[in-house]
Amino acid sequence: MSTPLAPANPCEQALAAWCGRCGGFDAPVTAPVAIAFSGGADSTALLLAAQQRWPGRVVALHVHHGLQAAADGFSAHARAFCATLGVRFEEARVNATHAPRQSPEDAARQARYRALAQLAQQLGAAGVLLGQHADDQAETVLLALSRGAGLPGLAAMPERFERHGTLFGRPLLALPSADLRAWLLAAGHAFVDDPSNDDQRFTRNRIRALLLPAWEASFPGFRPMLARSAAHAAQAQRLLDELATIDLAATGTPPALAALQCLSRERQANALRHWLRGTAGAAASAAQLDALLDQVAACTTRGHRIHLKVASGFVTRDGERLRYAAPI
Repeated sequence: MSTPLAPANPCEQALAAWCGRCGGFDAPVTAPVAIAFSGGADSTALLLAAQQRWPGRVVALHVHHGLQAAADGFSAHARAFCATLGVRFEEARVNATHAPRQSPEDAARQARYRALAQLAQQLGAAGVLLGQHADDQAETVLLALSRGAGLPGLAAMPERFERHGTLFGRPLLALPSADLRAWLLAAGHAFVDDPSNDDQRFTRNRIRALLLPAWEASFPGFRPMLARSAAHAAQAQRLLDELATIDLAATGTPPALAALQCLSRERQANALRHWLRGTAGAAASAAQLDALLDQVAACTTRGHRIHLKVASGFVTRDGERLRYAAPI
């Protein structure tokens, strides 16, 4: 009797499709391909698929946050797993303590991206692949909706992006977590579960534990639909960015008040968001942007002063133009 074939890793097809859509990473074929490897189910399945696609080129990057007692165990498991595969393992230890008024999740995420980018650059890697999947994308969309986010938030996580001078890719955004775990269990691959994922003090964990099951019960197979909505939002945002580039070419940078006033209020808002984001990485709240638009409309005399708090800095009037002053 013939031995049944092992099930195919669903990540292999997803990775191939992502490379077809996004072009993989534009680098020499000898450059390492880095995988952000926590030892969890999603990054384990991705690491195995990457090793199958690029044998001998894959490097696992592990970030040790030091935020919980289990972190040493995650590191030991990840290192041992890579040793069995013959995959190079690199680890960075970071201080992910959050600042006042900063969420612990945001502090850990920022520290993780900085560490991954630094490791990838030291290795000369073509880029870093991340294991976020369809459930993560659905959680991101629902989180954005709950916060009243605009198109950038509703666009959720992009498939390919650059941060800290390093390219990142997310090839698994169409794959549900259950499919990854089912394959790993069927294939006999070990992985770790982060106990903090069950802590419902964190908003994303409450969405995962409470909202996603309710959506699944009411709308079976909803994840691809949320992903499609996110893709539509991303496309619309790209068009708005193109329009803002055209309008800022006409107003100048920083924008001239008279030229701004020739635009509709909606186009003013779009251009100002784009200018603030591109100039200082500043994101104005809805209330701040409305107040700024009111001041632009009222600015009809030389003596009209503008000094408005936006994000962590101020938008001011400097002669016939707006200026953004970041905090010192």
